[in-house]
Amino acid sequence: MASSRSVDPAELRAAIAAISPWLSGSGPEPARPELAAAVRLSLRTLAGDAPGKSVEVRVPPFAAVQCVEGLRHTRGTPPNVVETDPRTWLELATGLLGWADAVESGRVTASGSRADLARWLPLVRL
Repeated sequence: MASSRSVDPAELRAAIAAISPWLSGSGPEPARPELAAAVRLSLRTLAGDAPGKSVEVRVPPFAAVQCVEGLRHTRGTPPNVVETDPRTWLELATGLLGWADAVESGRVTASGSRADLARWLPLVRL
């Protein structure tokens, strides 16, 4: 799980800026540490914006966070899970991709009654 400590907005913006050419299709794939930093910081930002433990958001292989108020999950697979790949997550986090489009196209799997993250996205705009 990613750390729950708060994220410096400037740090998040710098991490997103480092990978933004790749996200927009005008640059090469970022180095693994740059990609990991952008994913982890954006997930921690989501957890800060939507505190709680009722939804688990997974972006393998980099991180997962629990967020959104509601019944707390403690063991096994949580009933509310969101999972996607790093690129899709970062497109959602930056507003390049809408939540409904991502779910409809199968780029995001979201299960459970609380697994709709549209309210908290995007986290930062490019």
